[in-house]
Amino acid sequence: MVRFSINGRTVDVDADPNTPLLWVIREQVGLTGTKYGCGVAQCGACTVHIDGAAVRSCAMPVSAVAGKQITTIEGLASGGTLHKVQKAWVDNDVPQCGYCQTGMIMAVAALLREKPRPTDADIDAAITNICRCGTFQQVREAIHSAAKA
Repeated sequence: MVRFSINGRTVDVDADPNTPLLWVIREQVGLTGTKYGCGVAQCGACTVHIDGAAVRSCAMPVSAVAGKQITTIEGLASGGTLHKVQKAWVDNDVPQCGYCQTGMIMAVAALLREKPRPTDADIDAAITNICRCGTFQQVREAIHSAAKA
């Protein structure tokens, strides 16, 4: 049994300790906004926050999150109001297919918490998520927009 907090709610899950957090979030907790992309922590579609840090959940064993605070895309908005990154995504028409976007938004939210006014070099270093639609220019514009919000 592993206990952790997800989006402000404490959960106990009965899973093999080596089960990737991604599958526990999707299959046992029932939150499907976090996506499977590659399974080897490269694409970033599965990005969540663990104690505030952006982490790729497909490579994180559930045993490593015992007692930790996890935030998924479902927990990013507050009180019915979109997070400033979510709003910037909409305002800048970032998504095309949208598959990678939840992980990208989570990575950007963590970046802005660490560096409220990131430079393009900061963005290039921190946001390594892959978007097959190639919306990287809109992503950059949205990041700068959210930083000004």
